[in-house]
Amino acid sequence: MNLTRSIETLFKRYLPSPFAIAILLTLITLFMALFFTEGPAQGNHFLELLSYWEHGIWSESLLVFAYQMMLILVLGHILVLSAPMNRLITRLTGWVSNTQNAVVLVSFTTLLVSFFNWGLGLIFGAIMARKVAEAAQERGFSINYPLVGASGYVGLMIWHGGISGSAPSKVSESGHLTGFMSGIGDGVLNAQLPDLIPYSETVFSTQNLLVFALLLILIPLLLKRIAKNSPSTPIDLPAYRESSGEQTSGQGAERIDRSRIFGIGFGVLILIAFVYQYHEALSQLIVTPNMLNFLMLGMALILHGNFINFLNAVEEAIKGASGILIQFPLYFGIMGIMKDSGMVVEISQFFVSISNETTLPLFTFLSAGLVNIFVPSGGGQWAVQGPIVVESALQLGVPLPKAIMALAYGDQLTNMLQPFWALPLLGITKLKAREILPYTLMVMLLGAIVFILGLLMW
Repeated sequence: MNLTRSIETLFKRYLPSPFAIAILLTLITLFMALFFTEGPAQGNHFLELLSYWEHGIWSESLLVFAYQMMLILVLGHILVLSAPMNRLITRLTGWVSNTQNAVVLVSFTTLLVSFFNWGLGLIFGAIMARKVAEAAQERGFSINYPLVGASGYVGLMIWHGGISGSAPSKVSESGHLTGFMSGIGDGVLNAQLPDLIPYSETVFSTQNLLVFALLLILIPLLLKRIAKNSPSTPIDLPAYRESSGEQTSGQGAERIDRSRIFGIGFGVLILIAFVYQYHEALSQLIVTPNMLNFLMLGMALILHGNFINFLNAVEEAIKGASGILIQFPLYFGIMGIMKDSGMVVEISQFFVSISNETTLPLFTFLSAGLVNIFVPSGGGQWAVQGPIVVESALQLGVPLPKAIMALAYGDQLTNMLQPFWALPLLGITKLKAREILPYTLMVMLLGAIVFILGLLMW
């Protein structure tokens, strides 16, 4: 506990805001490129780098990617704010009577939901933890609320290896890899890039499913063991309500917004279009961000029942995506500098020089975990580190699915150390980062062991 308190104190004292971190990383990348890459034969090297930066910020393909990732978070949040999901969570918490069964229930269900969608899992886990605390107040039993809150955050340690993971979902899009690596590295090697990498080789591979199954069992058991000796904590919380509109009939055109026929009917129409459009891709285990978001949009409209409830939930959910909106382009600018200046190739050559086919995935995993502390966005990290991983894997003959999942594992692991993505959970639960951090760090150590063993056995 003393170690985790020391780390939390260091974060509070020396770690600036995520936006400031993105700015600092931009400046560091600019100066590294200025001193370690060759400039043009004619013209100013620094101004050329600024041009690369601007070009990266407004990359059309990457801006589409940013919007896809924002929708994954927002639509997942909207789903959890629906009345049916709220009733389900309330019913599940009815089985809780102490900290031990609370952490098992919250962590197990959060892990399952987060494997489907990270935004959905993040908010689901937060509301589950909050509802457990409310149940403890109402029924008069004691719990360790920070430990329960930490249990609602563990889904962020498996999300990137799940269905909504940024890297696996992007490489499953036709042409993404070739466009992503265009102008980078050896053209002969890049010619070996596949058109796409389906989920059957990444998320739904036997190796990844085994890693997820182990964590699904071991994390709740670890938290239950911790709960045996954990002290209870005082709780004083008002009831948390889901987002919903007034259930009046409305007048004139307002009837459309409040109509269940329009709301549910349009949601069903979306699901029909989803099945028609994507049934072939699903049969081949190909899942893209567009597919996932289209499915969640239809489900959200059906679960909220009408447009006014849905829009109220949108207003609440969009707050959690505000930071992503402005930070993604900054990370794309970093990628533009690294790509056009040749830094990506130089870094990949360094990793190749110290690695072999066995150790490269481990170095990728460790470096991704370190980068995630400073770049707490899986999509931003794929934009910056993805070209290095792909180029290094091609040079050493490491299977691309393994290299991509190594990056995903490292990125998700240190979410247990970096509390940026915990902000929505902390807002809902009214807990503080320093209260949940001691427990999430223990989960992180367990996850590190499982991920390393998984990569060695892949």
